[in-house]
Amino acid sequence: MKDEFEKLAAAGKIEGKHVPALTQLAAAGCCTHRSWGFGRIKSVDTVFARFTIDFPGKPGHPMDLAFAAESLKPVAKDHILARKATDLAGVKNLVAHHLELVKIVLHSFGGKATADQIQQALVPDVIGADWKKWWETTKREMKKDGHFIVPSKKTEPVVYQAQETSLQDRLLADFRAAKGLKARVAVVAEMLRAVPDLKDKMACANEVIAALNPDIVSHQRTQPAVALEAILARDELGEAVGVATTAGEVSAAQVWLQEGIKLGPLLETIPAAKHHRALESFKAASPDQWHEVLRSALNHVSAKLAKEIASILVSNGKLDLLKESLAKLINQHTASSELLLWFGRERTEDFVDILGPEVFRAMLTSMERDQFNEKRSNRLRDFILEDQALIVELTATADIEVVKDLTRALKLSPVFDDMDKRSLLARLVKAHPAVQSLVSGEQTKQEAGLLVSWESLERRRLEYQELVEKKIPANSKEIAIARSYGDLRENHEYKAAKEMQKILMRQKEDLEAALNRARGQDFANASIEAVGPGTIVLATDLATNQAETFTILGAWDSDPDKGVISYLTPVAMALLNRKVGDEVEFELHGSKRRHRIEKIEAWKNEAPHTPAA
Repeated sequence: MKDEFEKLAAAGKIEGKHVPALTQLAAAGCCTHRSWGFGRIKSVDTVFARFTIDFPGKPGHPMDLAFAAESLKPVAKDHILARKATDLAGVKNLVAHHLELVKIVLHSFGGKATADQIQQALVPDVIGADWKKWWETTKREMKKDGHFIVPSKKTEPVVYQAQETSLQDRLLADFRAAKGLKARVAVVAEMLRAVPDLKDKMACANEVIAALNPDIVSHQRTQPAVALEAILARDELGEAVGVATTAGEVSAAQVWLQEGIKLGPLLETIPAAKHHRALESFKAASPDQWHEVLRSALNHVSAKLAKEIASILVSNGKLDLLKESLAKLINQHTASSELLLWFGRERTEDFVDILGPEVFRAMLTSMERDQFNEKRSNRLRDFILEDQALIVELTATADIEVVKDLTRALKLSPVFDDMDKRSLLARLVKAHPAVQSLVSGEQTKQEAGLLVSWESLERRRLEYQELVEKKIPANSKEIAIARSYGDLRENHEYKAAKEMQKILMRQKEDLEAALNRARGQDFANASIEAVGPGTIVLATDLATNQAETFTILGAWDSDPDKGVISYLTPVAMALLNRKVGDEVEFELHGSKRRHRIEKIEAWKNEAPHTPAA
């Protein structure tokens, strides 16, 4: 095409300076425009001196050759963009060949490109939703390959180099070039992940450990957290390759036993991935007091660190001590928002006897305290709003009066805005309909009391006691165990346990409401001037002339075979307040009956019940 462009220049249709650029564009067949992006040159019209180019959203776009020479940049045929345009199926076939595909992308960008640039070049037309998984696999392969330099920071470019450098040589070079002990520890962490691929593990570890030891000494007192992190990395590397510790090395115990060292603040400055190993080192350094120090630190650390502290306490048989500390902090409302954040997330069977409405009250207190002290409590607040089951589970076994108190506290709390507060209150109402009036502001009419015999009252109390002390706790344990099985969406044991929880909670609320209304009576001194609870009514059926006896007792007393009926039954309601000689009509056994009252006697309780204090 160069000759054709030169003829156009000689004819004055284009300028001579444009010939090289146009020749490159025509030879490449693809180009980029700063606004329209990638384009594919479909044809060259030498008569009208223009290109026809397919741009995204602008197919068959005509462009004057002079303008094209000034505004377009050629894209080589082996560029990833050109290859996608001309052979997308072929590029997709390379997805399984991770390094080859990345090499094409890196060459397209001059030998180096950031992770974002690589992603933009391949997603979504080459690699779809599984990009993250593909990229992690590719990075591992690049680190093993001697041609790629993979940076630790995402913003730095991945580099392809023609001359191969072994993984061990590259890591050692990075370690030697690292400035400061913190940076060196970061390289050691990378070495630990690559130990199986190092060609001479022993030599590598010996060099690194020898270089770390003097740095650890110099940081031991001035930067104990950095020194501890380096010691842990050094020891882990030594264990991984089989290098024995040498005399004179600073140990983790020497750092922990320094004067003025505080466990919580020190651990918060090292990566969370190192917390478990650091805690184990502290336990070894303080074999007698470690658990007490950890218990004291529990309320002053982040949720992640609280989880690790709790884990090491439980795994070493200190669960009861942990629960004692948690119960005290919760009941006194002194637990921190971070501790409660961890505890709310945990909710395992181990803590089922602590989990209750007081935990939520403590959460409200901690967030209000953080708000007053201008601390951030958003993490706990966001967790409470996101976990739909939290407030329901914490109040599941609570007395309805306790739930009402909690509802009032939530309504008055300043830590939630109106919309979020309404959402939480709606969850409480759904789980405990009895608090509806508190939320809506409606005043419910006081229900009349129930007259019951002392014996029936005792039976109901025993039924309630068995429900709250045996059945509901057993169900809570079933829920905690089922929760530990994993995915709740497919967890049938969890769903069944939750359904049973709803039934038990409704039984509990019904019993509570009934017991609150109950008024125990012995019915020993009932008046016989008129029919009332505690009387025996002798009556005649006027249709059959047969005598019948009705013993009218409390709301929960019923024994039809013996003629004992509750004063709330339709028959008793028809008889109440009537006198001897009165005729009454009521429905009995599905048909209307008319009776005449012949006699009213007092019901005598053979052994009147004296209620317990």
